[in-house]
Amino acid sequence: MDGSSQRRPIPALRWWIGGILFASTVINYIDRQTLSVLAPFLKEDYHWTNVDYANIAIAFRVAYSLGQTLCGRMIDRVGTRRGLTLSVTWYSIVSLLTSLANGFTSFAFFRFLLGAGESANWPGASKAVSEWFPKRERGLATALYDSGSSIGGAVAPFLILPVYFHWGWRVAFVIPGMLGFLWLIAWRRMYHLPAEHPLISDGERQMILAETREVEAAGRPPLRWGDLLKLPQTWGTIISKALTDPVWFFVTDWFPIYLVAKGISLKGGLVAVWAPFLAADLGNFFGGGASGYLIRRGWSVGAARKALVVFGGIGVMLLIPTVFTVNLYLITLLFGLATFCYASFSTIANVLPADLYTSDSVASVSGMTRTAARIGTIVAFEPLGHSSDAPKASATHSFNPIVMVAGLIPFLAMILVLLLVRNTKATDQGLVRRI
Repeated sequence: MDGSSQRRPIPALRWWIGGILFASTVINYIDRQTLSVLAPFLKEDYHWTNVDYANIAIAFRVAYSLGQTLCGRMIDRVGTRRGLTLSVTWYSIVSLLTSLANGFTSFAFFRFLLGAGESANWPGASKAVSEWFPKRERGLATALYDSGSSIGGAVAPFLILPVYFHWGWRVAFVIPGMLGFLWLIAWRRMYHLPAEHPLISDGERQMILAETREVEAAGRPPLRWGDLLKLPQTWGTIISKALTDPVWFFVTDWFPIYLVAKGISLKGGLVAVWAPFLAADLGNFFGGGASGYLIRRGWSVGAARKALVVFGGIGVMLLIPTVFTVNLYLITLLFGLATFCYASFSTIANVLPADLYTSDSVASVSGMTRTAARIGTIVAFEPLGHSSDAPKASATHSFNPIVMVAGLIPFLAMILVLLLVRNTKATDQGLVRRI
């Protein structure tokens, strides 16, 4: 008996694939959150202003923005397995090298390199979901890997701060790099396409391929960037991230500084830093699970996804009341509810490329979408730094207009997604999937 016949299939193997994508996102966010968690201390050590910190963050965003589109196209060409292997290897090495930084310029340089390496994670994960999950499960699978961002953000303070207080910031940057190399071992052993995976059952393989064989049946070359940008569905997908992701990055990169501006100690307010990430994690699963439930109840894919877009666009406005209070528990509650709603919206935005496009274009559209989102974040971060560098006497109020705008922009995104993501002539022509 040969070795292959002795291997037993892994039940529900697609969810193991989802789990390893989740782990990648967790490590990705621990890596990027290391600087955010340590920012109040590094600002004192290196005498950075908020503008300096914003510019370091922008260095990451610039590389991340450009890399999203380029890496998305690269992953569509070289495949998910190879593409994510290259990405995680790159940013794990950069994380280790960040421990050698010695000031503003070197931190900005390493953050630029980190952004370039991390930019493939979401286009690659979106493509993996399109390869491994039927449409009724794509929302939940997307929620699973995307929830890694909130879990990683929630874990980071508890992992990084104790290391910092005991061994300093240089050792803290080594931790996520080592985690990345451990992940690579599991990834290389686990990920193959369903058609060729040695550990998938026949039933699961047939179920998955029944929805993914459409690429071969279409008999046309992959759509080019220009072709994709002519479609209103592409612009709806782009807007769904470009007008919402800056809100999330405000929370991840600036929330600790926002609390300090409110007069709240980070030691006493650690639960506040942690709670919005947990709420976002729950929101991811709510968005994916609720839309999948609606599809199983007979709703069209488009109607189910849009219901969650409306929920998220309205719910993020709960950020606005935080400007009227300095109560830690009320701020924590409102930020938690807002990030729950944001994450529900974000899950739908992340799954739209897999809903609308065949596998040969999913990573490309996802990459373009995330490039636009990062450009939006860069545009927002520079005035954010200047606005928050207000005189000490008005520091508590300097974030107020920023928070109010952050609560309103996702509502605008909601309206535009409802208008643009629909069945059109391109649907009848087979350029996009019917929703």
